[in-house]
Amino acid sequence: MSGKQHEVNFRFLAQPTDVNFGGKVHGGMVMKWIDQAGYACAVAWSGAYCVTASVSGIQFVKPILIGDLVTVRARLIHTGRSSMHMAVDVLARDLRKDEHRLATSCVMVFVALDAPDGKPTPVASWEPRDEHERQLQEQAMRLMNLSKEMEQLVDAQVAENI
Repeated sequence: MSGKQHEVNFRFLAQPTDVNFGGKVHGGMVMKWIDQAGYACAVAWSGAYCVTASVSGIQFVKPILIGDLVTVRARLIHTGRSSMHMAVDVLARDLRKDEHRLATSCVMVFVALDAPDGKPTPVASWEPRDEHERQLQEQAMRLMNLSKEMEQLVDAQVAENI
């Protein structure tokens, strides 16, 4: 059933066990939620076991507080041969005031792996359906190019220091 579901939403309440000493949800907890939603979306699209390859441009915009209704939305925005790029947004809502806010956002890349060997396996191609999805796909392409440039810079730095 691969190539059917391109978006996943998780919803739950932020709990006291999720927060740091300042009373706000730990960044590490938010990153865990992001990884889980991204994984679920990647598996739903590919129909295969998937691994996280990268997380780019993570922005912690607003804090999440105890009792906030949290929505973690992962959307497919680009596919490669075996890779899937996801835009992941974490939204928080104070139910008492009905205030919504973007808490965190990022782009993730997952790779689908086959069962017997754990080698990359092809995924169904995804095509944007509207202008907003086209813009998200362009963002994924820009981040992919920036990541390649960063890899080259790191490789050059390592080569100088050997």
